[in-house]
Amino acid sequence: MKHSISYKMTTLILAIMALSLTAAAIFSNVFLERYYNLTKRNTIKSVYTRLAEIAKEDQNIEKSENILTLDSICEQTGVSMIMVDSSGVAVYDYGAGNMLADRWRDMIFGNNEDQREEPQIIESNSQYTLQSTVDKYSSNQYYELNGTLISGNYFIIRMSVESFRESINIANKFYLGVGIALIIVITIIIIWLTRQYTKPVLQLAEISKRMSMLDFNAKYTGHHNDEIGILGKSMNEMSEQLEKTISELKAANIELHKDIAKKEEVDEMRKEFISNVSHELKTPIALIQGYAEGLQEGINDNPQDVEYYCDVIIDEAGKMNKMVKNLLTLNQLEFGNGQVNMERFDIVSVVAGVINSMRLRAEQNNVTIEFPRQNPVYVWADEFQIEEVITNYLSNAFNHVDENKLIKVEIIEKNGIVRVSVFNTGKQIPEEELDNIWVKFYKVDKARTRAYGGNGIGLSIVKAIMDRHEKGYGVMNHENGVEFWFELDSSALKKGTEE
Repeated sequence: MKHSISYKMTTLILAIMALSLTAAAIFSNVFLERYYNLTKRNTIKSVYTRLAEIAKEDQNIEKSENILTLDSICEQTGVSMIMVDSSGVAVYDYGAGNMLADRWRDMIFGNNEDQREEPQIIESNSQYTLQSTVDKYSSNQYYELNGTLISGNYFIIRMSVESFRESINIANKFYLGVGIALIIVITIIIIWLTRQYTKPVLQLAEISKRMSMLDFNAKYTGHHNDEIGILGKSMNEMSEQLEKTISELKAANIELHKDIAKKEEVDEMRKEFISNVSHELKTPIALIQGYAEGLQEGINDNPQDVEYYCDVIIDEAGKMNKMVKNLLTLNQLEFGNGQVNMERFDIVSVVAGVINSMRLRAEQNNVTIEFPRQNPVYVWADEFQIEEVITNYLSNAFNHVDENKLIKVEIIEKNGIVRVSVFNTGKQIPEEELDNIWVKFYKVDKARTRAYGGNGIGLSIVKAIMDRHEKGYGVMNHENGVEFWFELDSSALKKGTEE
């Protein structure tokens, strides 16, 4: 509380008021009386000046209308006056009575020393004497100005100064009471006023505290049009700007984390890729090197064996060539090189074309491919890439078909979606392996995959193509085999666009 602005302002203003009252009291006691006495002296001398002017113009004042003028002057200035002629007869008096007459006799007959205090001469010249005296009867202090006029009349002008001292004491007591009451009232007003200003200041402090805790819902709601209002508006603007900046920083931080995670993922994929490629190439390279060295050294001159060695070398080189091509295709798909050329085409004719290209292989392996002929089914997709998907599915079916030697291809159109499925009789894929078969170089049965020259890239190419088309694909087990499928949009959905 002692450190609050309200407390400090109230204390400061009260201290200033108290010092002001003290200074006023000191000034009143020290300087005001001096100023008052000087004013009284000037007043009594001004009365004399007017009296001298009247006496110069009118030698018989007691018989003229100037008596009224003197009365008015005495009444206005608050003085008592007596004029005595040379015979001792009072020719004019105002408010003097016996007091000034006795005082005149004292001064004439030398009884001036009998005053309660010895008179103090303030000013004396050829025209008058101004002195301060204390009346021997009333003990009151007076200023007396006495002298002889041009008419020969003796005069005494008296002005009381004792009443002013009493007035100063009364005034000081009054102002002290008024000052104390004023201090109390002003204190209440100051406390109320300071609270009107400290409230918004405390509100701004609370807002800044909440802002430091990243709570930007706190807003200044005051209606001050002064500096506090300007500060409040500035804090609201700063809060909005900080919220926006921090939101942008958070978004940038999220993106940075994503970039870092992606970079780590890419690094991991690169390491895994190098490891897998090295592993896949190790066996064919070793075989090619071994059989080539055998041929070079003429280990066996049997023409049939030499032909076998050459077949192995050609076969392994072909596998490596196929893997490199697949890797290049997959790299283009995964890193966005090339575009998806959307076009309308007949998926039935594409499937039929792929089946026809594999017809010789099917006959050589006694595999039956069932594909019921049907009317054209038009879809929207990249025809070249979809043909690659169908080829990979059929190649995979050939590689895993069992002794039943049956492959079924179906095209079903429903609700604007065309699903193409390739089924082969054979061993089911373990459920825990279903999600992994789309990963590069992943092989469920490594020995069998090696036997037919597979490298685990074909299904990864399928995944990349369908992801770029943003369409569904998958695999499911059946009692007697496995079915792979993918989906495309029927051209009926975009017929208006085509037309």
